[in-house]
Amino acid sequence: MSDQTPEVTPQPPLRQTHVVTCFLLRSDTDQPRILIVRRSQRVGSYNTRWAGISGFVEEGVTPDEQAYTEIREETGLQGEQVRMLRRGVIVEHEDAALGRHWYIHPFLFEVLAPDTISLDWEATEMRWITPSELREYETVPKLEEAYKSARDGEEIISTNP
Repeated sequence: MSDQTPEVTPQPPLRQTHVVTCFLLRSDTDQPRILIVRRSQRVGSYNTRWAGISGFVEEGVTPDEQAYTEIREETGLQGEQVRMLRRGVIVEHEDAALGRHWYIHPFLFEVLAPDTISLDWEATEMRWITPSELREYETVPKLEEAYKSARDGEEIISTNP
């Protein structure tokens, strides 16, 4: 019998990565619905999984500013076509396989022109679902938790027109 413990190879530290996830809410249907999109094969991670409108927080940009940028780039909606309702607390997720420690900044937006959405290359499909339906989809990690954080987050007094 050996007293030696197995040698453990130390894992490199996870790269801290800040992203925004925006939940777009439409209230012009029988019940409020949120937009989810299926990530394309061309994005860097979690291909074909369902997600909110999301993206990396660029250096020198606040998460709030990045949220509006991602919405504009990925849906074609302009600032006056959406209104930030709530800002959630950060949701963390460690993914050793990707070498990332994700810091997810969740937001809830009201969409004033939901029928004008035009997806870019980052998504292949979109669906308006009730929040309770999230668990029925294969999503990016922590999407339901991020939604709840956004839904229950700090109420925003909009300065947009």
